[in-house]
Amino acid sequence: MPTFSSSTLVALTQSMFEAAGVPDSDAGVVARSLVDANLCGHDSHGVMRVPQYIDFLRKGTYKAGAPLTVISETPAVVAADAGWGLGQVQAYHLLDKLLPKAKTLGIAAGTLRNCGHIGRLGEYAEFAAKENMALFAAVNSHGSGRRVAPPGGTEGRISTNPICMGTPTSGVPVVIDFGTSAAAEGKVRAQFQKKEPAPDGWLIDHTGAPTNDPSVLYNEPRGSLIPFGGTQAYKGFGLGLLLDLLCGGLSGGACSNPAFPLAGQGNAAVFVLFNPALFGGTDHFLKETDGLTAYVRSCPTTAGISAITLPGDPERLTKEKRLATGIPVPDGTWELIAKAATELKVPLPA
Repeated sequence: MPTFSSSTLVALTQSMFEAAGVPDSDAGVVARSLVDANLCGHDSHGVMRVPQYIDFLRKGTYKAGAPLTVISETPAVVAADAGWGLGQVQAYHLLDKLLPKAKTLGIAAGTLRNCGHIGRLGEYAEFAAKENMALFAAVNSHGSGRRVAPPGGTEGRISTNPICMGTPTSGVPVVIDFGTSAAAEGKVRAQFQKKEPAPDGWLIDHTGAPTNDPSVLYNEPRGSLIPFGGTQAYKGFGLGLLLDLLCGGLSGGACSNPAFPLAGQGNAAVFVLFNPALFGGTDHFLKETDGLTAYVRSCPTTAGISAITLPGDPERLTKEKRLATGIPVPDGTWELIAKAATELKVPLPA
């Protein structure tokens, strides 16, 4: 398994997108976003996506340099069409429009339709926290990606529909970001590319029986992901269903439905920014978030546990480690990246 520094991967990825016709600044946004996902330990949203995005650009599925078109706008709302532009680029364009609205009004909400895959949602919560803002964010797969079966079912009906919420503190932000399935589809894809079995509790085959074979998501007869929650999977499925409804319904895009191909193309998204300054006040907000996070961290631990972990901690710890030791790229993933780079005549790093 080759290992690369983050700077090497950013440079390679940016060069590949530029060679595929993406404007320099946009290529940099996407490259940094993907590599940051790897640094945080979320390889499912990292450079493994590069060949996928490049393929979409070649086919015209994604449009390099697509503008963000505002469909509807009020003092507190922006509904936008991303024109199948690169998702990370369009997500930041939307946040740039929402941020001044939230600073003025206390809250601002925005949606995206026809948007490329926007990557790791936690990145946008971290961006908001630097502005002392709280964020709610969710996406669906714009009608496609129906890989999650309802409890008791044997066929996928909704996509993995992640939810993200983040709040600032005086120190590091607290950020949750997880799919409403037992695992993100990209994590199954990572296991598939590594030629390794999926963990217990992620997948069922086409009969509804548990399986560890990640290929069931990609080969016929197809299996499905199961919702998170174990014996209470109805909770994960219910949350995923509501997020699907909100993302498709509010954005003017699509909810999961059989009119779309199974393979996902991109996202419909909902972002809501909250400005604590115009609610209980920023000082009060930070005092309370500092107090509660410190109180939780002070909890006595069970045998073998050295410290209480809060949401966002694992990503920060993994980033520290990978900045020091490099980012491992599975052989199967690297083969696909190397093939795409060679076709684009982009030199590979040593």
